[in-house]
Amino acid sequence: MRARLIRTLPAVAALAGLFGVAAPAAAQQPITIRAGAVLDGKGGVLRNAVVAVEGSRIVKVGTGAAETATYDFPRFTVLPGMIDGHVHIGAHFGNDGRASTPGETPAEAALYGAANAYAMLMAGFTTVQSIGAPSDVPLRDAIASGRLPGPRLRTAVSPLTDTRLTLDQVRAHVRKAAADGADVIKIFASKSIREGGGQTLSDDQINAACSEAKALGKRVWVHAHAASAVRAATLAGCTTVTHGSQITDAEAELMAAHGTYFEPQTGLLLQNYLENKARYLGIGNYNEAGFKFMEDGIPLNDAMFKMALRHKDLKITMGTDAVAGAHGRNAEEIIHRVAVDGQGAMDAIVAATSLNAEALGLAGMIGALAPGMEADLIAVDGDPLSDITALRKVVFVMKGGTVYRNVAGR
Repeated sequence: MRARLIRTLPAVAALAGLFGVAAPAAAQQPITIRAGAVLDGKGGVLRNAVVAVEGSRIVKVGTGAAETATYDFPRFTVLPGMIDGHVHIGAHFGNDGRASTPGETPAEAALYGAANAYAMLMAGFTTVQSIGAPSDVPLRDAIASGRLPGPRLRTAVSPLTDTRLTLDQVRAHVRKAAADGADVIKIFASKSIREGGGQTLSDDQINAACSEAKALGKRVWVHAHAASAVRAATLAGCTTVTHGSQITDAEAELMAAHGTYFEPQTGLLLQNYLENKARYLGIGNYNEAGFKFMEDGIPLNDAMFKMALRHKDLKITMGTDAVAGAHGRNAEEIIHRVAVDGQGAMDAIVAATSLNAEALGLAGMIGALAPGMEADLIAVDGDPLSDITALRKVVFVMKGGTVYRNVAGR
């Protein structure tokens, strides 16, 4: 493998020194990556294939055994950079190791968000959607400008949670979120699973939020556990329902019929809370009763997901709802879906690439390897189609034609 000389960006180098990591390389033109296998993100597989990159774009994907490669990965699989449709990029454990941060300064919080972004990028996630906080906006902009290394970031800025709002106030909230820079509108239509998950917003409030967002050209992500809240969000034309732990075949079929994206969580969210119980316990609704709900919820979510898989037209996307303790471990959701819930490996990978790009309104830009697409791609050590745990072994990360990780020779 022949590596090229790379140029260090000063701001990124400063952050890299702070966190003790290597700075990214600015891609030179052209770059050719050859791999034992290339997954195109839409269900296609090429063997002994090449991906050619010029600037930030892919210019060729095809066979090319005779071509000289800038990066030669005969034992590895290349696939599009993965996409997580649901993270909380600023969530972190504070200086005392707990999931609360009293007395923390905005500067300290910003550094934690930057560290989470970097961890996810190094894990092969080149785009994430944070749902969401005002602090996401400067982080999004810093990453987009190249001042910080991280995944391409979309944010909801300020989710709608207040059930007391009038319909006009709901619409006003959506307009303000959009004016504040929201890429997507997030509404909470049900309680947390730790509180039973019952519907909170009325059907009319859900409809008002989704209709106002659509009028502004914004997508809508709906937190909904209760079947009634899922039905209301679907009928209101909201873009995506996340969680859906209490749905039945009827709601799955309704979402499929309406083209609603469905983003359940089975493999990381609740497990992460339980693994870090001592860090959360005693904060808000993180009590013993809440943890019992979450513990019981793991097999229930598995059963729900297996049911959802039977609805072939249901567009099941991939989002982890990553909070403190989960950033950089995002692929565990994909692995669990395949290893425990029985989803096909290719379907699970498509959900985290081209289907997620579609749900985020970025189809045609990211999520697939094809000429004209952004050069977001990763290499993993192994074949994830035969062993999905290969997604844990990310050895190469390129985003927009820039190489951020290359440990393939180690």
